[in-house]
Amino acid sequence: MTDGDDSKTGRGGARGADARAERLAAALRDNLRRRKAQARARRETAAGTPSSGPDAAAPGDDTLPGER
Repeated sequence: MTDGDDSKTGRGGARGADARAERLAAALRDNLRRRKAQARARRETAAGTPSSGPDAAAPGDDTLPGER
């Protein structure tokens, strides 16, 4: 039983814990990236585009919404 080998359970001991921690860290990073992308998409959708609101300018109209 050297180098963290656990012959009773077949697990690698410290190496197994390190591998598990690395997998967990990678999963957490992936989840954070996914959640940030979803939040950006929701923010963009909620903000809408300037051409979709009631004060939207007609094509070729150079006036600002408050100037009408």
